[in-house]
Amino acid sequence: MQVIQADEILEGLRSRDTNVLDYIYKNFFHQIKVFVNQNNGSDEDAQDIYQDAVLVIYQKTKKENLTINCSFSTYLYSVCRLLWLKQLEQRKQRKMFVEESVKFVELEDDIANLYDSNEKYKLYQDHFKKLSYNCQKILELFLARIQLKEIARILGFKSDQYVKKRKHQCKEKLIASIKSDPRFNEIMNL
Repeated sequence: MQVIQADEILEGLRSRDTNVLDYIYKNFFHQIKVFVNQNNGSDEDAQDIYQDAVLVIYQKTKKENLTINCSFSTYLYSVCRLLWLKQLEQRKQRKMFVEESVKFVELEDDIANLYDSNEKYKLYQDHFKKLSYNCQKILELFLARIQLKEIARILGFKSDQYVKKRKHQCKEKLIASIKSDPRFNEIMNL
């Protein structure tokens, strides 16, 4: 298999090239899996951390012109390492961490911040999907800055006052649902 350079991999991620994603998985996932398994994680944990890391790197390539001063393997491993350490810390298992012999680089705080934002968004999405169809539509349209009168028309409600009342109820239901999730306190303490 052809070796792809770090800058080519970053460009492939930026353009969502599935061949590059396959290349990354085939060449680098095993190393991540071994690391997570050695540090109290399952194969499923390794898969989650790997996917989160690739997503964070993708987001960095879209947000800025990301350049790295090491191999892509080292960079990916470093991101996965950082994310797994955060997971262990959340699980209160950091003291069991096994230091690895693989090289890694220290990363900027924005990697952790992107991960934290993604975790909050996943929690929000999980609970948003549990809302009724009408609640989802009201909140979606409101977040899209559609006027209450127009929302009432679109959804077939009698008045914008009813939409306002329902929006408040739906929002409160969503907040209560999120706050009742055990992940909420963990994520808020990130």
